[in-house]
Amino acid sequence: MNTVPDKTVPDTVGVYGGGRMGGGIAHAFALAGAAVTVVENDESSAASARDRIAASLAKSAERGTEASGSVTVVTDPAALAGCRLVVEAVPEVADLKEAVLARIESAAPGAVIGSNTSSLSITALASSLEDPSRLIGLHFFNPVPVSELVEVVVGEETPPALVEEARGWVAGLGKTAITVRDAPGFASSRLGVALALEAMRMLEEGVASAEDIDTAMTLGYRHPVGPLKTTDIVGLDVRLNIAEHLERELGPRFAPPQLLRDKVAAGELGRKSGKGFYSW
Repeated sequence: MNTVPDKTVPDTVGVYGGGRMGGGIAHAFALAGAAVTVVENDESSAASARDRIAASLAKSAERGTEASGSVTVVTDPAALAGCRLVVEAVPEVADLKEAVLARIESAAPGAVIGSNTSSLSITALASSLEDPSRLIGLHFFNPVPVSELVEVVVGEETPPALVEEARGWVAGLGKTAITVRDAPGFASSRLGVALALEAMRMLEEGVASAEDIDTAMTLGYRHPVGPLKTTDIVGLDVRLNIAEHLERELGPRFAPPQLLRDKVAAGELGRKSGKGFYSW
């Protein structure tokens, strides 16, 4: 049985990747009082991340939630040296994540390393590190500042004490942790993608419109957002990558519908591109 975690967050947190997810993770830790360092690849990307995070924090302040911590965006991974925790938040590409994890391991020798992967094996990612026991899965959900869930994913080398410490960090963010064994898609992506793919097949077959399929789930099953609109928010390209990974690992029931492939090929990636299953 899980023990009640201490509701604490590290004083110093790093986030490698300042996109929508990475910026949201930085925002959440800053709200909880941490001094957050975000690393981006170049100054142009860093400037975009600064603007994005500043705007997000300003919106929180307007709603009455002021950040007691701080966020600094840099381009040099050496700035992560003093961090207790560094979270990798780069795109869902195994080779890219492994390269970034290696940079983090070198730059922040005293840090726990968290991966925000939504489907890739924590055990496999950890195997690329000199010390695999430093890595744990911390799967946040979009939009991070207001989402209530974090999956804590346990790899084969993840020590139990680190799992409990990570659960405490999640509690300190005001979120709920679920602990999941390292398996393809974990719990959330596996279930969420299965529902979304079936919704796409129904749309492809002309069973109902995107709006009506989503309404079936929001009103009939009390889901806050339907599976097709959720896919737009997550990104159709992200969902395609996850589905292809799950198809390789779990079989043809996760084969992406042609409709999804066609939309990604056409650049219809959802909210971030202005069009997906909906117009934004």
